[in-house]
Amino acid sequence: MDLLRCQKSLIYFTTALKSNELMLQHLQKSQLFQQYPDDQDLLEDVLTEVQQAIEMTNISSNILSQMMDAFASIISNNLNVVMKVLASITIVLALPTMVASFFGMNVILPLAHLEYAFLFIMGISVAVAAMVVLALWRKDWL
Repeated sequence: MDLLRCQKSLIYFTTALKSNELMLQHLQKSQLFQQYPDDQDLLEDVLTEVQQAIEMTNISSNILSQMMDAFASIISNNLNVVMKVLASITIVLALPTMVASFFGMNVILPLAHLEYAFLFIMGISVAVAAMVVLALWRKDWL
């Protein structure tokens, strides 16, 4: 937000300097009043200073714009990392849910006659989730 405020100030400053430059150029060309040689030199010096100030504000504005682009790129990269981790966590949590929902259906299933079928199914779910976590860890997604 500070960078945006600074850029806004630079735009106002550049606009004011350009209008001052136009006014000074018009004053230099016009013959509305008698100009002495010292006044002419002073007016040329002021016009040169205004043109240099315009160049400096343009350079500062370009630097600020590039800096804001770099910050936007860094923020975008950080967001991509966060989204990748969240997607990985979603995949890891979805697999045990699929296994549990498959064995929770009201149809004849294998292992239905075993006394420890629930623990076996939970073990399968944890094993599948652990394999996925290991695979994602090796790919540096977690």
